[in-house]
Amino acid sequence: MNIIRRHLLGGAAAALAASPAVAQGWAPTRPIRFVVPFAAGGATDVVARVVADRMAERLGQPVVVENRAGSGGNIGVENVVRAPADGSVILMGTTGTLTINQHLYGNMGFDPAKDLAPVGMAFATDHVLIVNPNVPAQTAQEFLAWLRANPGKASFGSAGSGSSTHMVAELFRAASKVEVTHVPYRGSAPALNDTVAGNVQFMLDQLPSAIGQIQGGRVKALATTGPKRTSQLPDVPTMAEIGLPNAEATSWGAIMVPAGTPAPVIARLNAVLNEALADPKIQERLKAAGADAVSSSPEELQRKIAQETETWGAVVRDARITVN
Repeated sequence: MNIIRRHLLGGAAAALAASPAVAQGWAPTRPIRFVVPFAAGGATDVVARVVADRMAERLGQPVVVENRAGSGGNIGVENVVRAPADGSVILMGTTGTLTINQHLYGNMGFDPAKDLAPVGMAFATDHVLIVNPNVPAQTAQEFLAWLRANPGKASFGSAGSGSSTHMVAELFRAASKVEVTHVPYRGSAPALNDTVAGNVQFMLDQLPSAIGQIQGGRVKALATTGPKRTSQLPDVPTMAEIGLPNAEATSWGAIMVPAGTPAPVIARLNAVLNEALADPKIQERLKAAGADAVSSSPEELQRKIAQETETWGAVVRDARITVN
């Protein structure tokens, strides 16, 4: 089951949003806070910083990335929900914060569907199964055999309970029928650091945050979760290729603003965002980091969020996933 299919959005609506008439509307009068609801160094943070640089150039004001981690991203999201609805604060929302957390947390204090407004998609990325070099396995098949021979002894790290790195690992666990222990962290970066250190044995990290450690030989990449092999790791097989098609999944990120933000502000932000994502240089920077640039109109993003909120709700219920 492909839980999240990479959705290349855009088309006429996005092109209209990027037209000069719309693009010359609202302009910020002070620096913009760009809240990333996870620790610095993770995939969401990496992409946000690439996009922020170009948006700042076009908007004429600094776009300052601010990391506010905790509670599966809810702390950062709530910070944006409570912020002025005037374009001065934007959020890099994710699969987890926009479509999963509401099924896991009984009382978040906000409703992402009602308290946030969509600006546009930003990126999509595969996850990669990485293991500490001391794990006695050189291939995914050897790793699976080792896990099955040692039930309950291996642990995996995630960016937090209910995060995409947790949910994708749960899919892997269910598809491979292995017994492993989940260790949640406050973001992908600390979970990755502990995978490198061997405090946890493996992780299904997003490719942008893991690629440097993979290339540096500090972790071993055994499989990726996308529908096809990634150009960053052409020798690494997909989950389907190792016999686990039900572990296929893709994560994504999108820019959101507080509900009530005026339409001209959203249109301007969408135009600048889509212009940045259409730039071949930005696309190459994201690709080098392991992510694909994905653009959309606010309306397309709204529909995507609604669809995947339903999809992930079913996954949470079926797998009986709870917040630790």
